[in-house]
Amino acid sequence: MASEHRWIYVGAVVVLVAMVVIGLLTFTQQHATNESYRKADQLITKLQENDYPTPDRGQVARTLGTDGGAVCQDPASALKTGFQRLQMSNGAAGPGQRPVIVAARTVQAEALVLSVYCPDRLDDYQEKIKDIKTDDTVRN
Repeated sequence: MASEHRWIYVGAVVVLVAMVVIGLLTFTQQHATNESYRKADQLITKLQENDYPTPDRGQVARTLGTDGGAVCQDPASALKTGFQRLQMSNGAAGPGQRPVIVAARTVQAEALVLSVYCPDRLDDYQEKIKDIKTDDTVRN
């Protein structure tokens, strides 16, 4: 009889441990989801305050998560700066490609994202973009 009871106790302990693990994972995931939505709301508020179009809250939360995702992975690196400058051109290919004066709002939008998701990287980014020629080239 003692052998039969031991398996019941072992089974109960295994089920209890499994439930604790599932509970911890669910809590952690829900906490991360809540944090990503809180940051998405903060970014959307900043975008609205600066008259930018606002994306869907859920999409912002899924894309940027809690840490800003790819946006915060060394935003002032030479590679990302090069891609950013490439996008600020006249659209021609090869030797006809020239830089253009871009709307100040274009480069400042990323600064808003950085200010919410990784404010420690904002100064480096602003240092990299300070020499970009900007003007009011887009009508509101």
